[in-house]
Amino acid sequence: MRKRIISIVALVFVFVMLFSVPVAAKSYQTYTYSLNGFALYSPDAYVPEGNTSIDSAYMGLDDSTSLKKALKNPKDIEVDNKGNVYIADAGDGEYGRIIVLDRYYKLKFVIRDFVNDQGKEDTLARPQGVYITDDTIFVCDTGNSRIVTFDRKGNFKSVIKEPESELFESESTYSPIAIAVDDFNRLYVVSDSNYQGIIVMTITGQFTGFIGAQKVSLSAWDILWRRFQTEEQKKLTSKSIPTAFNNITITDDGFIYITTSSISSDKQQSAVSSRSTSGAYAPVKLLNAAGEEIMRRNGFWPPSGEVAINKSSTDKNAPTGASKIVDVAVGPEKTWTIIDQKRAKAYTYDFDGNLLFIFGDIGDQIGNMKAKSSSSETGLLGVTYQDDKMLLLDNEAKCFTVYRRTKYGDILIQALSHQNKRQYDVAVEDWTEILKRNANYDAAYIGIGQSLYRSGQYDESITYFKAAYDTANYEQSYKEIRKDWISKWLLLIPLGIAVIAVGWIFFMKYCNKVNTRAAVAGGKRNFKEEMIYAIHVIFHPFDGFWDLKHEKRGSLRAAIVYMLLAVLAYFYQAVGSGYAVNQQIVYTTIIEQAISVLLPIFLFAVANWCLTTLFEGEGSFKDIVIALGYSMLPLILTIVPTTIASNFLTGPTEVQIIEFINMIGLIWLGILVFLGMMVTHDYSMWKNILTTLGTVIGMVFIMFIGILFTTLLGKLVSFVTNIITELNYRA
Repeated sequence: MRKRIISIVALVFVFVMLFSVPVAAKSYQTYTYSLNGFALYSPDAYVPEGNTSIDSAYMGLDDSTSLKKALKNPKDIEVDNKGNVYIADAGDGEYGRIIVLDRYYKLKFVIRDFVNDQGKEDTLARPQGVYITDDTIFVCDTGNSRIVTFDRKGNFKSVIKEPESELFESESTYSPIAIAVDDFNRLYVVSDSNYQGIIVMTITGQFTGFIGAQKVSLSAWDILWRRFQTEEQKKLTSKSIPTAFNNITITDDGFIYITTSSISSDKQQSAVSSRSTSGAYAPVKLLNAAGEEIMRRNGFWPPSGEVAINKSSTDKNAPTGASKIVDVAVGPEKTWTIIDQKRAKAYTYDFDGNLLFIFGDIGDQIGNMKAKSSSSETGLLGVTYQDDKMLLLDNEAKCFTVYRRTKYGDILIQALSHQNKRQYDVAVEDWTEILKRNANYDAAYIGIGQSLYRSGQYDESITYFKAAYDTANYEQSYKEIRKDWISKWLLLIPLGIAVIAVGWIFFMKYCNKVNTRAAVAGGKRNFKEEMIYAIHVIFHPFDGFWDLKHEKRGSLRAAIVYMLLAVLAYFYQAVGSGYAVNQQIVYTTIIEQAISVLLPIFLFAVANWCLTTLFEGEGSFKDIVIALGYSMLPLILTIVPTTIASNFLTGPTEVQIIEFINMIGLIWLGILVFLGMMVTHDYSMWKNILTTLGTVIGMVFIMFIGILFTTLLGKLVSFVTNIITELNYRA
């Protein structure tokens, strides 16, 4: 019995210990964005490694010597091909250095003092950028306005002085803050005070030109006026000149990613909201060696950082507005990452511009960035990759955080790898595995669709493109399907068009014959003649509406039928349009369509009858309704065929043709309503224009009265209900 009691107590103790272990709160949420701008949570692609960030103490900067002082003002972080980490520490004042760590983030050596090519003692001053090639370390010696190179062991090699050229603006100053070097030893330098673009020069410092000039907010007059300003005046107006770029990196293929945070926030927000594919106001660009912007922006949203830039938040301190992009890094399989200093988030995209994932946040937990006490920004300044890890530099906390790629992230990169290698069958398996972990991941649907498309399985691919609302890839797949369909039925297509054309001609002749016979027959017309008479009305409105009223060629029942047919036409358009038109697969009910069609007709008829009664109008309310009903036919004749055609069309150009035809139907309707009211009321052109405008105003007034009455009625019902409830409580 005693042993049993001891066992029970031990078991309870184990459970208590297990469930009382503190669980660390998640420091951030990984997510992507849907087509509609909703955040879609996903598994973490990167998580913080270890229990602490890499600070000065961890590195071995123990303040034992001047070179080993703790980090003061880290500005940039890079990794070489062996995994060694380089940090550009601008330091305090003129003091600065390059800190070199091994792949395990322990101090190897520090670059600060050196003997220059003149044989004199020299030192770095406020270095803000560093770049490493196979044999050289390039340092942006910002305080000394030069580039200094060292070998991979930290030994001095050369000084690349300020380039000289007549192309430089007279008021511009050379202040290198970031650099990238291609395989041909061409230097691409970002200068802090230059808005003419990226400075391109040789390894010897010979200037070769500017590339990627950014749009500026200054007018030609402002630029001219600055030539006559004093230095003090230029400093006062310097904020109006955008820094061309703030960071740069280069891919193995020689393409150049550049970032800027100087674009007008309003223009950047507008570009995001409009889903612009232009790089005019993009905070990150991809240039070729000639400086041409070649970035693919095929995702739902342009790769500009945060999408939900205008959404309100319960947190009053939550950042708003466009992202402030301060660095970019090239990752595995042509992925690339930008960081938003305002929100302390990293945004990763594939080469086509599809958003893969977002992570990061502001806070004091491991994995978060520290906010600056003096501004609304964070200390996040740099990002770089180290094999399967990502390093984020926190200037405010004087450290960097190592993020390890998760299993989910590994599968994602593996899928991109197989896709880039054209191993599409294997890529489908990878994307399918991702969907098992994250069913809302649109990039996986797109990846499967692209793999199926490249394998020639077009019918299967469009299913996945539809699931991700990827209209661009859907268009390509559907074009192949349509091409195959046309090749099979090539001979029957002209025959079908000819049959439709001949059938329409015979139908028009038949209608003309019926209308001619009914015109001379006299007496009461049957329902078929009343319906067919609409054909005559829409092509001969003056005669048609005159006979419609005075000769009783039409009827109220036929007018109501045409109204109902218009409702059915709009309902069919809503549920039967092809994917090219109804991309988000939004459906509606016939009740909604009936209200959207019949309510405006009713309001117009009431407003027009009330107004024309006061201004000697000869038409009755019934005459007005009949004229409106017979005017509906153009909508039916345009909406139904274009809806059918929309199922065979792709791309915005072809959709515009459908929209143009539907617009013709609406204009045709408007003309018929205008002429119908003029003939019905026997008005002159100018009087009819005035009464039409008055009718529109009357419709607005009736709607206002209706809304007001409904609101008051609702409040009255609520008041009576509250009284009854109160009486019941008291009883």
